[in-house]
Amino acid sequence: MVLLYFPLVVQVVASPADLVKVRMQADGRMVSQGLQPRYSGPLHALNKIVCTEGFGGLWKGVFPNVQRAFLVNMGELACYDHAKRFVIQNQIANDNIYAHTLASIMSGLSATSLSCPADVVKTRMISQAAGKEGKVIYNSSYDCLMKTVRIEGLRALWKGFFPTWARLGPWQFVFWVSYEKLRQIPGLSSF
Repeated sequence: MVLLYFPLVVQVVASPADLVKVRMQADGRMVSQGLQPRYSGPLHALNKIVCTEGFGGLWKGVFPNVQRAFLVNMGELACYDHAKRFVIQNQIANDNIYAHTLASIMSGLSATSLSCPADVVKTRMISQAAGKEGKVIYNSSYDCLMKTVRIEGLRALWKGFFPTWARLGPWQFVFWVSYEKLRQIPGLSSF
């Protein structure tokens, strides 16, 4: 039962690092436009965020971060078993590296499709910094989701789909093929 909460705890602990990463990436765009960056480095970013937004500001975007992690895991875990079963039962491939490769590709596609909207919301929530008056563009994940769809359309939720898939796809392949090989060593059943 405790293991069910482990990914949640990891996302909550790692959220400040993700916040700093996203904000510093946004600073890169500012520099390319000839503007002064907000942060000179990761430690400066942490310090400035705490000073301007409070200690809790380090966890801005933690809920979309957890939602995204949940959707990625749901997409990859559930889809892999179903895809593998489909490939084997429809005799596209036997229970071998070809079936595992096809199932891992479908798993990566599913994880990316499910997580992309949460990733867009997470990035927008994290990259916004409160202005001098404490105003922000988005008040919550739901507010961000609704404003994004209203202003940019539904397709905006899948911005960055191909780069995300290019990152998740190879990971899925390496993970699932390794898993299957390790499963076969002690002779554990496939299903």
